[in-house]
Amino acid sequence: MAPDVARTAPIVQAQGVTATYTSATHSVASFLGTTSSYFDITNSTMASGAFFTEADQQAGNPVAVIGNTVASDLFGAATSSAVGQTIQLNGQNFTVSGVLAVKGSTGLNDPDDIVVVPFAAAQNKFTGYAPTLASITVQAASADVMNQAQNEIQMILDARHHVDSTNRDYQVRNQAQILTTATNTTQTLTILLGAVAAISLLVGGIGVMNIMLVTVTERTREIGIRKAIGASRGSIVTQFLIESLVISVIGGVAGIAVGFAGSAFPVLGVQPEVQAWTVWLSLAVSAVIGLVFGVYPANKAAKLRPIDALRYE
Repeated sequence: MAPDVARTAPIVQAQGVTATYTSATHSVASFLGTTSSYFDITNSTMASGAFFTEADQQAGNPVAVIGNTVASDLFGAATSSAVGQTIQLNGQNFTVSGVLAVKGSTGLNDPDDIVVVPFAAAQNKFTGYAPTLASITVQAASADVMNQAQNEIQMILDARHHVDSTNRDYQVRNQAQILTTATNTTQTLTILLGAVAAISLLVGGIGVMNIMLVTVTERTREIGIRKAIGASRGSIVTQFLIESLVISVIGGVAGIAVGFAGSAFPVLGVQPEVQAWTVWLSLAVSAVIGLVFGVYPANKAAKLRPIDALRYE
């Protein structure tokens, strides 16, 4: 009935599951009961051990595949030692058949904080034989037929649930749609952050200009002396532009140092990383800000008449 669907995996979930091994305990963020095809659909790989088999699923064997976060909390740094050990899940004994490879955190969600057990074992010991599922994970035959696979799934579920597009009691989430939404969200955040950065640069540039205007005022007699002994207008402009440039670049270097220091600490579980091109871009932007906002004070200094500048107190 769904020729564009390659695999499916039913999923039941249990909340508040605590994993225990000797004196170590861990509150599991995501506890799933499913079939062995789930690992193929989610492209999961093992760090050590093996996935549970279809035979384990049919027999409801108490075996578990655990994520790296769970293994680390229960067994320490040597996560591979978890394979073959018996852990307790809400007091129920389960044998660890494998430890999943690290996937890495995605902000508030930790995909490595997971325990996966056979579907029948989850029903026997945790969820009971409820007529509903938490979800069904589906793999399309190829990336090109994802929309067709989604339409086929909706037709089947509409018929079985006796609903239509106006009153569906389920949702189908297409990974391509999720990716599009995530991309649009990222672009919006990038624009907002860019606007904040632009405002910050504008404020910083105005600050540099004010500093240079104060410098010109305080050094009026110096400017008058230089012009009186033959300094050209271009020389005065160049002098103050260089000073403005130095001030901005020093500020840029300080900002880069703060950025490197801040990247040493994870943010919402994500470890920041400083790219080399951003360092050079920051220095270039700092230099441009110094030059642009230093033009007005430099021109003001260059326009001073020597006689007026020498008489300035």
